[in-house]
Amino acid sequence: MRRSCSTKCRAETRRDGGSWNAMLTAYSRNGKTEEALDLFAVMIGEGVSASEVTFANVLASCGSKLDVWLSRQVHSLVAKYGFSGNVILESSIVDVYGKCGAMIDARRMFDEIEYPNVVSWNVIVRRYLEFGEGNEAVGMFSRMLRLNLKPMNYTVSNAILACSSFGGLTEGVQIHGFCCKINMDRDGVVSNTLIDMYAKCGDLESARTIFDLPCSKNVISYTSMVSACAISGRMSEARELFDEMPEWTVISWNVMLAGYTRTSDWEKALEFLILMRRSTRDVDHVTLGLFLNICAAIPDMNLGKQVHRYAYRHGFCSNVFVGNALLDMYGKCGNLIGTRNCFSTMSHSRDEVSWNVLLTSFARRGMSEQAMLVFSEMLGEAQPSKFTFGTMLAACANIFALDTGKQIHAFMISHGYDIDVVMTGALVDMYSKCRNIAYATRVFNGASRKDVNSMILGCLHNGMSGRVFELLDAMEEEGVRPDHNTFRGALRACVCNGRVELGAKLFESMSENYYLLPHLEDYESMIELYGENGLMDELEAFLKKLPFEPTAAMLIKVFDFSRKYKWLKLGEWAADRLNELNPSVPFLFQIVDDE
Repeated sequence: MRRSCSTKCRAETRRDGGSWNAMLTAYSRNGKTEEALDLFAVMIGEGVSASEVTFANVLASCGSKLDVWLSRQVHSLVAKYGFSGNVILESSIVDVYGKCGAMIDARRMFDEIEYPNVVSWNVIVRRYLEFGEGNEAVGMFSRMLRLNLKPMNYTVSNAILACSSFGGLTEGVQIHGFCCKINMDRDGVVSNTLIDMYAKCGDLESARTIFDLPCSKNVISYTSMVSACAISGRMSEARELFDEMPEWTVISWNVMLAGYTRTSDWEKALEFLILMRRSTRDVDHVTLGLFLNICAAIPDMNLGKQVHRYAYRHGFCSNVFVGNALLDMYGKCGNLIGTRNCFSTMSHSRDEVSWNVLLTSFARRGMSEQAMLVFSEMLGEAQPSKFTFGTMLAACANIFALDTGKQIHAFMISHGYDIDVVMTGALVDMYSKCRNIAYATRVFNGASRKDVNSMILGCLHNGMSGRVFELLDAMEEEGVRPDHNTFRGALRACVCNGRVELGAKLFESMSENYYLLPHLEDYESMIELYGENGLMDELEAFLKKLPFEPTAAMLIKVFDFSRKYKWLKLGEWAADRLNELNPSVPFLFQIVDDE
């Protein structure tokens, strides 16, 4: 077919290339990229003159093929045939380089355009946005405005999207002001993007103000507002807006499901899932992934299996997002055989996330040896991430596999991984639990940003509670704000070292100075601190101030301390409360004379 077409073209014309261009245009517009490029090669080989139309079609095909080397060859031919200075072709070259991810080439070509038009500016702004360089996109848009050029609505929309990409609320507000100045703020494309920008930057009030304009309410703007409310955790408001929508799309359903999932409101998520099944058959891979996430969180493996069967019947199992969600669902439901089987069927589509889910499924069930075998398999197929290493180091800590932990540490160093504060904490935790506090200390001291909490817990784990106070002093000197884990470790250190006064001071400062509500284990530590040191009056006063009813574990400690120090009134109180909680196991407080 291709040979007969090119033969026909050669027969009809060798001079103006009209028939060649017609065929090139047909191939290009119908997505026949290879055919268009092959025909162009034959055309050049036959000595047929290439025109502006020729290169426009060839550049479009290069953009579809995403071949930067080929694009550079065509760029050279554009110059060779004397089309340098043609703003349409030069803009197309910028576009093609951008699509290929060669933004240095794209920017160089753009800077060579003597008089870029609004299309040229739209191309460079859009390509920077899609390349993930939102700041550059906004910078080019600002440069365009300084030249007093009026941008197209799509250029403005891309600039606003660029602001969203890096949280540039200030820049977004400035562009919004410009839109108002040129009466573009009521344009449907622009207003939808403004709503999305304000929502993603956390300014829901401004987003709602634009949304409430008469010209703004459409399916896209409704979806943006629903998404904004859902991301902010305002699910009641999101649901009201969802119910108001003129029509529901699969995206709007997914946004609501994702919101309920994000807020862990599983009851509402299930209700919404049932509503969706009754209302529409329009589902996609994102919908199924969210369904499976809900099944994993509940957990409900039977429902998860129903979703699995649906995904299989409708051809979604080959989608990596759905496949990973299936792995996660089976893993969290404790069906490791199902997890392994799903993983095996994903042989051609699994990615780094698939391996991490499989690893985590084994590690979560305490099957650290199996997790290590999976890790060995993974190295032959996928690149481990920081999440992978975190999971593996935790697995090593669980079974005291110090040598394997050292090998993982060495692998990270030799392969140039950035050992950030999270990885430092995981390494310190692994070495500490494997009873190698010297290595843990070396890792901690060598870190640019230190995870003090992991070192505090490591010291406690290795009977070095006295060092915890040095770490606390260092934190205070460096202005590092303590959190719940810091206080938990500090209070345990006070118990181990009998530091009653310091422990009481730390406990009070949690709420008074750092606005942290003490956790249950913090109250237990204080009971133990007073009781171990025989301060029964202080213990009794502390118990009277408890903001909740003491647990059985707390009462048993009070009972034991009262018997140890012969504290009759408090001991009888503890016994009475324990008997109320569990009458089948009676407690009787008696003071036995040692003599």
